Amino acid sequence: MGFPAVVRKDFRDSVRSFWLQFTTAIFVVFAAGLASIQWIPVMYQSSPVETSTLALLNSMRQPTVFMVPLISLIVAYDTVVGERESGSLRLLLGLPNSRAAVVFGKFVGRTGVITVSILVGYACAALIAFATYESFDAGIFVRYTLLTVFYGTVYVALATGFSAGMQSRQRAFVGAGGLYALVILLWDVLLFVLQMVIYGQEIPENGLPDWFKFIGMLNPSTAFMHAARAVIPEYREITFYPEGTAFYLDDWVGFAILFCWGAIPLVLGYLWFERTDLQ
Repeated sequence: MGFPAVVRKDFRDSVRSFWLQFTTAIFVVFAAGLASIQWIPVMYQSSPVETSTLALLNSMRQPTVFMVPLISLIVAYDTVVGERESGSLRLLLGLPNSRAAVVFGKFVGRTGVITVSILVGYACAALIAFATYESFDAGIFVRYTLLTVFYGTVYVALATGFSAGMQSRQRAFVGAGGLYALVILLWDVLLFVLQMVIYGQEIPENGLPDWFKFIGMLNPSTAFMHAARAVIPEYREITFYPEGTAFYLDDWVGFAILFCWGAIPLVLGYLWFERTDLQ
């Protein structure tokens, strides 16, 4: 059977269970709705980039940061452990398939679900913008769409790693939910607490050191916006971050951070799964 067959099976299972249709519908409503607003902030009127394009990206920025991780984690958190709880994992491994083929095949299959959903949803937004906006930069929007796919892939990898390393759906769900709460809801709070512990209420005269700024950049949502600034220079006009002189604060580092957030949990989950007795 092998890796390609696992990918096909997982993608077909997602279609049968309506995950693909459900996530696609969410992204269509989300992206098309934001494209229909056509709100152009005054602050962008002097920009050399078409204001409608920046307005659309600005409207999609926070919903993308919050929604893409949530949907990706929900879609993938039970992809391996669900097979284990249902008893079908032994059958899957006996066809035969290696454990690596199962873990990484499941990851690619669920990545396909998120990719199709985002591409369809954002394509609807692009069509609305192209048909109704006075000006629309399709090149910028395509780059942003592909980056969003990469962002979703990172969280699919995270969730698949949890799914491979946990013994039950409940534990995988708690792990994925806890991670979402940490990076989306609590990161800035913990960063502020750390700042208060180290510096108190007074920020150093020369500003916060580069290493402290880097801790903030380690948040995957922040890394996503830095990566967007790297491939879409105009994105700097709707995102503002503390400047620094260290090379590790460069926008391209956002890609490396996102890669690590996806690759490390996925590999660790696989290694744990490889050593786990399924009896």
